Amino acid sequence: MEIRFLGHSCFQIKGRKGIVATDPYDDSCGLKLPEVSADIVTISHKHADHNNVAAVSGTARRKKPFVVAGPGEYEIAGVSIFGFPSFHDDAKGKKRGKNTVYIIKMDNLRLGHLGDLGELLNDRQLEEMNGLDLLFIPVGGVYTINAHQAVEVVAKIQPKIVIPMHYQLPKLNLKLAPVNDFLKASGVEGLEPVNKLVVSYDKLPEERMTVVFNARG
Repeated sequence: MEIRFLGHSCFQIKGRKGIVATDPYDDSCGLKLPEVSADIVTISHKHADHNNVAAVSGTARRKKPFVVAGPGEYEIAGVSIFGFPSFHDDAKGKKRGKNTVYIIKMDNLRLGHLGDLGELLNDRQLEEMNGLDLLFIPVGGVYTINAHQAVEVVAKIQPKIVIPMHYQLPKLNLKLAPVNDFLKASGVEGLEPVNKLVVSYDKLPEERMTVVFNARG
């Protein structure tokens, strides 16, 4: 599996049988989404910096990506996706509405994308994420959980690989906290950003690993 960071909460995840793109954004957030193709697009919520489906092209397998935009169970292009509801804030959605958390199963790996999670997960939600191999987690605060809350969520889920997202980037006009706040709160030092991540089930790290990608903006 190959993972590329396209900025904000958007990733392209290439598996053996399918390609998934998560939360594509439009130009209103200050970033320019690079060209991206996928068999499946997941949308955590309907805000413009997460739901620009039109920017994602299809592949040789699918001329037009299948869009997953809410809770449910999906099986597309050899990829299994389970979405469950959460909130975009700590007031049961009264401030910013609902958010969908996705568990993506591909290449024998279980990936979790938390979207714009704005609350701490409850026991039932945590149970759904048991045995997660890789976690995409927002860390920039303001509109989502902050760095210290993200550390708490990671400790409860205990994924093998942690990928922070939704933090301040060059040109991003949302004024989020930098990823270094999360790294410091996690006790992670001397981390070198990467351009892409290649991961397989048989080569998962024995100890938890945090991955930060080179910034796009």
